[in-house]
Amino acid sequence: MSLDQNLLTELVGYLASAIVLISFVMRNIKKLRIVNSVGCIAFVIYGVLLNWSLPIIITNTIIVGINLYYLLLKKNL
Repeated sequence: MSLDQNLLTELVGYLASAIVLISFVMRNIKKLRIVNSVGCIAFVIYGVLLNWSLPIIITNTIIVGINLYYLLLKKNL
């Protein structure tokens, strides 16, 4: 992996971390789930950039699924 690829991978990881962290200061649960999902999707991309790190990809994909379940099927948030 080149230096540019390493830098991109690290930046995606830091961005994902920042987005997930920001999601936890949301007061509105719907906004929290949306922002958290964006962060989790960024973590999935990060996992792919880390040569398919399955623990990162699987965990964050499941979290996105849980968030979507509550956002789309349980609309009484």
